[in-house]
Amino acid sequence: MSDDKFPGWHGTTILAVRKGGEVVVAGDGQVSLGQTVIKGTARKVRRLSPGGKDVVAGFAGSTADAFTLLERLEKKLEAAPGQLARACVDLAKDWRMDKYLRNLEAMLIVTDGEGLFVLTGAGDVLEPEHDVTAIGSGGNYALAAARALMDGDLAAEAIARKAMAIAADICVYTNGNLTVETIRK
Repeated sequence: MSDDKFPGWHGTTILAVRKGGEVVVAGDGQVSLGQTVIKGTARKVRRLSPGGKDVVAGFAGSTADAFTLLERLEKKLEAAPGQLARACVDLAKDWRMDKYLRNLEAMLIVTDGEGLFVLTGAGDVLEPEHDVTAIGSGGNYALAAARALMDGDLAAEAIARKAMAIAADICVYTNGNLTVETIRK
């Protein structure tokens, strides 16, 4: 997709790190419209609790579209409690086939502490390698930094915070105002 059609790609960084029995999802707070910073304190990482089991989700792209997807994901999780992978695949199928959903411009990272998935509008449900994944305009910077830090002694949250700081220093669409959620196994 071209950037003209999908301006939501420029404006956020979401990173997930799985290490030492926990998964940390961190997201920056910057909302940009073109080259203008509209808000620096947005909360793009959310804790969902469908069926009593915690799920953490981070989103990049259009906020309204992401909330639509999060609501649909919660419904899928209520229909299949404790089955995050199944709920993600069902959402991806709907997203790909439904005429309305197909036009949504967002991506999600979701975890229940065991599974870790990236959902895309292309119908993909991806399980990352190396226990690290990222989305958004600064995602590749955060991903590279986190991968480099994984072999050290740092805990998952410390890795996520350092990697996000590096991304914020490099990507003009990412700031250092973080929302961090952790799920422990």
